[in-house]
Amino acid sequence: MRLANDLPKHFEYFQQRDDARGHPGFTPTQKITAALRQLAYGVGLDMLDEYLQMAKKTGHDSLNHFCKGVILLYKRRYLRKPTIYDIQRIYEVHSERHGFPGMLGSLDCMHVGWAMCPTAWRGQFHRGDHPGPTIVLEAVASQDLWFWHAFFGVVGSNNDLNVIDQSPIFDDLIDGVEPPQAFFANGEHFKYGYYLVDGIYSEWGTLVQAYASPLSDKRKYFTKRQESTRKDIERAFGVLKKKWVILANPIKFWTREKIRKSSTRV
Repeated sequence: MRLANDLPKHFEYFQQRDDARGHPGFTPTQKITAALRQLAYGVGLDMLDEYLQMAKKTGHDSLNHFCKGVILLYKRRYLRKPTIYDIQRIYEVHSERHGFPGMLGSLDCMHVGWAMCPTAWRGQFHRGDHPGPTIVLEAVASQDLWFWHAFFGVVGSNNDLNVIDQSPIFDDLIDGVEPPQAFFANGEHFKYGYYLVDGIYSEWGTLVQAYASPLSDKRKYFTKRQESTRKDIERAFGVLKKKWVILANPIKFWTREKIRKSSTRV
């Protein structure tokens, strides 16, 4: 609904106008829904004719204007890497909330089902432990659900290690153009921040894992705090899955939520 409010204010295409017959045209919500369904499911424009009574050209134009509009409106705030100010704010929040100074966020991967995967590509995106083709999403999320890194679309049967080997997450660090990330911890100065990860990742200096078999009380305490802090990325993935469910079955979802709230009040 925020998109439906913002796009018509800035772009004439999403404003409802009369057609050549003088009848009201498509509403902003209908055009945005057409674009989202194409992006989410890769559906052909013929399906929009049945679902939204929308012609191919209108569906194609809706997608183009939607993508350009989102980039122009939200790029400066969302579609970017953290600035020096953002990094310091992330450090302060994570240090105060989780007790991890210098933590940039939690890094993890998630398999996203690709129901409309072309038949010719299904073998490239199919793993044995999943019922159908999937796309691996690698993401970094902070405690406020900000996804400031997202990488997906790698071809092949992948896990977290295959994906990070091809990911651009450390390209700026290798090229020496990464913004300053210095911080202090226990009186020591560190030049770059780090990410919390699970046990599958390699032992790199920028990746902090929990102890596999902690024996001392200090290691047990650290492992407990590390695993609880990594719930940030799990919670962020959970929010994404919830949004996909709403997008896939909007009428069914809202009806179920209405029934649930009514029963709760009773």
